[in-house]
Amino acid sequence: MLKNLQFHFFFCILILCAQQSNAQIELTNKVVDFNSLLPLENASIYIQNTTIGTVSNSDGRFILLVPEEFKTDTLVISSIGFKSYKTRIDEFDNSLDIFLEEDIATLDEVVVMAEPRPTTGNGIVLKAIEKLEINLPDSSYIQKGFFRHKERNKVEFKWLIESAITLYDSGYTVSSAEHLKLNVDQMRKSYDLRDIDSVFAYVSYVNQKDATKNLKVVEVDRAELTKNQLIDAIKWNDTRVNGLENLFSGKLNILRNAKETNALFGEDILKNHQFKLDTILVDNERKIYKIRIDKSLDYVGLKTEGIYNEGYNANGWLYIYYDNYAIKRLEYDLVAASDAQKIRSKRLFDTQINHRLILNYMEYEDKMYPNYIYYETPKLVTVGLKPNRELTESQKARYNKNERFYSTIQEVLFSEIILDKETIQLELDKNWDSDIFSSKPYNKEFWKNYNVLLESEEEQKLIKDLTKKAQLFKE
Repeated sequence: MLKNLQFHFFFCILILCAQQSNAQIELTNKVVDFNSLLPLENASIYIQNTTIGTVSNSDGRFILLVPEEFKTDTLVISSIGFKSYKTRIDEFDNSLDIFLEEDIATLDEVVVMAEPRPTTGNGIVLKAIEKLEINLPDSSYIQKGFFRHKERNKVEFKWLIESAITLYDSGYTVSSAEHLKLNVDQMRKSYDLRDIDSVFAYVSYVNQKDATKNLKVVEVDRAELTKNQLIDAIKWNDTRVNGLENLFSGKLNILRNAKETNALFGEDILKNHQFKLDTILVDNERKIYKIRIDKSLDYVGLKTEGIYNEGYNANGWLYIYYDNYAIKRLEYDLVAASDAQKIRSKRLFDTQINHRLILNYMEYEDKMYPNYIYYETPKLVTVGLKPNRELTESQKARYNKNERFYSTIQEVLFSEIILDKETIQLELDKNWDSDIFSSKPYNKEFWKNYNVLLESEEEQKLIKDLTKKAQLFKE
């Protein structure tokens, strides 16, 4: 009897310990500009001296799950140009909005430098590029994060996928094309209404595979295409420019891939970019340069196979720390500038901004790791074509201008960095699969303890509408 009681007591202790180890503190609130009372988007919310964190959405709102073990640690809420807010985790109040005040940089202290400090925007950026080898990771690491891919027209969401992903990278000094891997660990949402709008992708796919074919969209009857034919075409179209792997191994991973041939921020950076120092701000008590990205002598191009992706001017902002020239944030737009690209963009996309990118970095053990990625681009679909023939009533509905133009948005939030070599090797020994189309069972317990990006109120409504109508690749 005594042995049974001891066993029961021991078993209860084990369960209690397991529950405590999985316990999470939920922090949720809204970040607001104290002066304007407007929400602050992309504010950083994180636990000091860790990689656990998130960013605020367009409504200024966020949610962060914090393991119980960090309850006495410090929560930091910061935004470039504002004073940081800090409090103990267990003292955080979910009921009161967080107001951040503007912060002004001062340069009255004497800074002793071993070399002259550049004074122009071009000089500061060139120094920051030179320092990438020091400031970016120089050895292998793994990051765990949340990935959201959504597509919409002006009326509704057409596609939404949310996944937990793992990224492996060998560091800045080696090629990402050869030394970078991605795995889709878990799937949270997968809704797809794009099959009816994917005839254009199918036609492009067929013509790209066989140069002798000259298939036209008007020659294809959607009802005669099989589900597998559409899936193959959609997968191919998704990976040409903005697939998950391209976010990391392609040109738009601008800083990580600055050493690659024809890199956007490579050796010829000043031929198609000019940088102008705007001001010096403060980010979490550190001075930071705010530098405008502007056009230069030549157009910017992405040299995408099978797509005319040339003739752009770049604009946006770079935020570079004053003390070590580490790049904290990049906001980068590619805007149609050549006559050919302007006409193409207006006709097919109804916008002149073809690529919008945000790369946000966090410092961890003296290196800058990607923290948040946002990438938006317009996308070609069947309804992007203007018909020159008589249409049926059902076809006319598809050519409605509000439904004609599509955009795709991808977001990544990283909330864990692994540097231990043994742990990295264990992860690498697993089977890796970066296919976001792979079906995976929903793991409720996993997502209960995983940090995700909070949707805005508008997105929540659109997602709710999508879930009512969608069935992945329905016949």
